[in-house]
Amino acid sequence: MTWDLMNRRTVLTGALGLLAGAMVEPRAASAQAAPWSSGVDRPRTAVPALATDCHHHIYESRYPVDPRSALRPADATVADYRRLQQRIGVMRHVIVQPSTYGTNNLDVIESLAAFGSEARGIAVVDTSVTDSMLADMDKAGIRGIRFIMSVPGGVPLEMLEPLSARVNELGWHVQIVMGGDDIVHHEALLNRLASPLVFDHMGQIPQPAGTSHPAFGVLSRLLETGKTWVKLSGAYTFSKIGAPSYADATTLAQAFVRLAPERMVWGSDWPHPTEKTTKPDDALLFDLLALWAPDEAIRQKILVSNPEALYGFGKTRSG
Repeated sequence: MTWDLMNRRTVLTGALGLLAGAMVEPRAASAQAAPWSSGVDRPRTAVPALATDCHHHIYESRYPVDPRSALRPADATVADYRRLQQRIGVMRHVIVQPSTYGTNNLDVIESLAAFGSEARGIAVVDTSVTDSMLADMDKAGIRGIRFIMSVPGGVPLEMLEPLSARVNELGWHVQIVMGGDDIVHHEALLNRLASPLVFDHMGQIPQPAGTSHPAFGVLSRLLETGKTWVKLSGAYTFSKIGAPSYADATTLAQAFVRLAPERMVWGSDWPHPTEKTTKPDDALLFDLLALWAPDEAIRQKILVSNPEALYGFGKTRSG
């Protein structure tokens, strides 16, 4: 481990000790590297049984890419993610269709088959998808569709409302990848949607505005409806402060947890496709949850019971 990573771990450990106190449980280090993740240490935060990583991707060069896509990461396989699971200690997980493959969901479908009942998936579809195709996806473990506005490779926004109505009949949700300014601009549309909504990466609210940005107000109002969820993930995506504290992201995450702890979920965003040079330390990212939600009972909700409700873990994958 480099001095830089050791120093960052030391700083985070101090912060966790101050803010989370007894909620952080030191563990004997079981050094184990995982591809596309810095560091080798286990998380210091206690990982409950059936903890769920609600946002990660699988990439393999054998799948055809969408020519419009901009992100073309190297292979990050099922076997690679299993190594991350072993390091972090999460059992359940949600495979999210990346923009790289557009509406060709073979990557997610085959990965779900490889992982088995511990996994659920999020697909990308357009309005040409048939009811029988959606039914097959449901049996495979798909539980939502993703709309991506922040990077090329997404589905046109005008398809959002009709698709939301269709997937709502299956008990699915719509996962939104939309920048803070777009969230504000499309508030009326978001309120009209039939299905539950899940916002990636804390709504991608820009920093340093954070909770003072109008998008936080929009998401707060959507959370009050009881149909909206927020993923506590991607701390590095918009943080201006950066590792190890991601203090600006921490302030935003804590505000969301205070608003609706019963509709927060956590995700790693492994293999961190937007990070081109140094990959984040996934144990450090998991440990941030002890700062974002210091109460152990709330963390239990975020990691276990909330994902069970949102993704149907504990039920058969055919519904």
